Amino acid sequence: MTSFRHHLKSVFLLGLPLAGSHLAQLAVSITDTVMLGWYGVDELAALSLAGPYYFVFFLLGSGFAIAVMPMVAAAIANDDRVQVRRVTRMGLWLSTLGGLAAIPFFWFAEPIFLWLGQEPQLSLDMQTYLRIAGWGLPAFLVAMVFKSHLSALEHTQIVLWSTLAGAVLNAAINWLLIFGNLGFPEWGLRGAAIASLGTNILICLILAGYAAGARPLRGYTILARLWRPDWEAFGQVFRLGLPIGLTMLAESGLFTASAIMMGWIGEEALAAHGIALQIAAATFMIHLGLSSAATVRAGHAWGQGDTVNLRMGALAALVLSLVMVAVTITMFLGMPDMLIGLFLDPADPARDRLIAIGVGLLAMAALFQLADAMQVMALGFLRGVQDTKLPMVYAVVSYWIIGVPASFVLGFTLDMGGVGIWLGMAIGLSAAAASMMTRFWRGAARMEPRAT
Repeated sequence: MTSFRHHLKSVFLLGLPLAGSHLAQLAVSITDTVMLGWYGVDELAALSLAGPYYFVFFLLGSGFAIAVMPMVAAAIANDDRVQVRRVTRMGLWLSTLGGLAAIPFFWFAEPIFLWLGQEPQLSLDMQTYLRIAGWGLPAFLVAMVFKSHLSALEHTQIVLWSTLAGAVLNAAINWLLIFGNLGFPEWGLRGAAIASLGTNILICLILAGYAAGARPLRGYTILARLWRPDWEAFGQVFRLGLPIGLTMLAESGLFTASAIMMGWIGEEALAAHGIALQIAAATFMIHLGLSSAATVRAGHAWGQGDTVNLRMGALAALVLSLVMVAVTITMFLGMPDMLIGLFLDPADPARDRLIAIGVGLLAMAALFQLADAMQVMALGFLRGVQDTKLPMVYAVVSYWIIGVPASFVLGFTLDMGGVGIWLGMAIGLSAAAASMMTRFWRGAARMEPRAT
């Protein structure tokens, strides 16, 4: 039996680069928002609506890429290199097909946005952005397959460095093509779209080249006979991945609904909500990296039928996540004014009011982070043992039947405002965490590895 200390070290060393890559990906989004905000309000508004629309299709397609991680981990535990190649190749197929299937929704986005009640010029601007950036979705999803494959093989440093390279390229192209610096054309929103496209392609190429060409990995020959279908593995990845994508979409919907409700309160409440959510998202990326590491470790143990190390590895990941939660709570309760103030112009006349709203939201975010950390860790454990269908049901019930109504009742019926909306989100996330953790800890001891 592996010692608990070894499990702690393994999860930390595996999860740290993954957390860093998630933070780098978040930096890409923040860079786009900041630079277009400097360029113009109209362009920023277009990105603010086009981004979530793009993200819906990304979430649906990313489930197949994420499914590759536990499947590869289980295959490695059984020293089955053929299965590693099979599921990775079919993950590449499904991700490519999913990305291409979204292109028509990007190409003809204008009538969709008009139907949703958006202004004609704003709808046209969003379509302009999506017609360029949308072509990067297949590359983005394929890159995620390679990230999952390499993470399962515990080659996570390249995942971090490729994402950092993409973040640097994104900032550089934005600076050149949004503003027309150094003699480049000033393309504004189109420039931001080109930066997004180039970033996704660069990350995909780096990861593909490493996965196929790095000396320790050449024996997996994951791109060999890539054009040949493998319908059995295709079905395995599809059945595991679709519930993952739908689970992520359900969670994202909770945050979208909360933003809509904050908008009902007023612009200042919505602005403070956006700032507090950015802060919470940055700390959440640590838990997301640990969750991915937990998936890999659980996949290895589950593939070997080693229930003792499965549970011990999960406990180690939980301990690390809870340490991060303690740090986060201390920051959110101890220095909320400073954290909120980092996002505001000192000369902004609304600064004090926004900070006052944000301080209350960060107090809820302390509770929110604990619940969010526990649900994403539980999802990592369950994905590691390839249990995704019932957790999808738990997610829909927790987020949409419990969380969204709770936010509305607390925020408006009980007149708690933004604090009530955030408390409702925490309730929904807590319900998800409790149900998913219960399923894992009560069921892990009885789970048997499935035939591959």
